[in-house]
Amino acid sequence: MNDRIEQFIAQAKQFLPSDSMGKELEKNLRALASSTFSKMDLVSREEFEAQTAVLARTREKLEQLEQQLEQLSQQP
Repeated sequence: MNDRIEQFIAQAKQFLPSDSMGKELEKNLRALASSTFSKMDLVSREEFEAQTAVLARTREKLEQLEQQLEQLSQQP
């Protein structure tokens, strides 16, 4: 997440003055970006991929259990 904030700040610095006012604006922009990103409840790519893998395994297990249930329900 900090990488995204740093990328955003680096891009925004192009438009900020290079004096002390620019430094203050950068500080405020960094705080605003950090606050906004944290409110958005974003997750990292790694966490997203890990949760996607868990979901895939869960889906496979559910399908197996559904098949077993179907087989059991067909028995006399």
